[in-house]
Amino acid sequence: MKYFSAAVIPGDGIGPEVMEVGMSLLQAIGDIHGGLSFEAESFPWNCRYYLQHGRMMPEDGLERLRPFDVILLGAIGAPGVPDHISVWELILPIRRSFQQYVNLRPIKLLRGLESPLRGKGHEHLDFVVVRENTEGEYSNMGGRLHVGTPYEMAMQNNVFTRYGTERIIRYAFELAQATGKTRLTAATKSNGINHSMPFWDEIVKEISLHYPNIQTSLIHIDALAAFFVSRPEAFDVVVASNLFGDILTDLGAAVVGGLGLAPSGNINPEKTYPSMFEPIHGSAPDIAGRGIANPIATIWSISMMLDHLGERELGRLVLDCIEEVLVEGKVRTPDIGGKATTQEMGKAILAQLYRRGG
Repeated sequence: MKYFSAAVIPGDGIGPEVMEVGMSLLQAIGDIHGGLSFEAESFPWNCRYYLQHGRMMPEDGLERLRPFDVILLGAIGAPGVPDHISVWELILPIRRSFQQYVNLRPIKLLRGLESPLRGKGHEHLDFVVVRENTEGEYSNMGGRLHVGTPYEMAMQNNVFTRYGTERIIRYAFELAQATGKTRLTAATKSNGINHSMPFWDEIVKEISLHYPNIQTSLIHIDALAAFFVSRPEAFDVVVASNLFGDILTDLGAAVVGGLGLAPSGNINPEKTYPSMFEPIHGSAPDIAGRGIANPIATIWSISMMLDHLGERELGRLVLDCIEEVLVEGKVRTPDIGGKATTQEMGKAILAQLYRRGG
């Protein structure tokens, strides 16, 4: 029997709603796979916790998360707590303290869905974005001066280290090689950002020499965003800095059906720390409590978690079940043209999982 431990942070807004489906999925996986079991512990750290305690998690929060194999996050953010508090006091400390330096986001049009892009089908939309997750534009270096005066100023420093840049680019090349992909695209803006981006470009070129079988290209971020729309079939693996990867993957989610379908993994490849898996849709306070959030992004994130844990066949099975329900087309949440609730969508996928796995 294999046991995996999962720390669960349902979070804010629609987070608890989609995470309830996620917990049912973990139970179902244990039911259909007699040699695998998940032990989950839930932590009530969110914006409500912040309003009660003045912090997003307790002082020993990271120490409490450290022993787990994986972390599952629902969503963080609520009106009344500024985003720079909710994100910087919970999500970013987890990513950085646990060296989750790879943010992995598939851009894949699932069977049963149509892209809003005219003439683009499943064969055109199937690639992955590797986003640097611990430094770059989202560094915590900078500050404000002369606050409240006419001379007030703010400075935010981008930080690109050779160590951090080399490891994310090398990971992207290794991913391409391991999955049989032949093209790697690196996002840049070296024509406008004259220090960090030429540095990034140089390292891409250096590392590419070790992967002569992979076609490597550097494309400016503005053109790359346009190409995501006009010719997404040109991509296999895209690697980008923290900010560029963040923006590109939201665009990528839009062209394959919306944020409610988009999973992500915050990966520590060495597995010396727990990795964290989460949907990228955010807490969506406008629909929170209505029971209509799409749970597919959460279920797909758990599929990615299974891949990370070495259970690739199970991960593939979960993704297949999502697609089979979409192909059938009877159960869909409002964001993808249906009237189903979060629970109804989740139950349909779980029923398919029991049929396939049992």
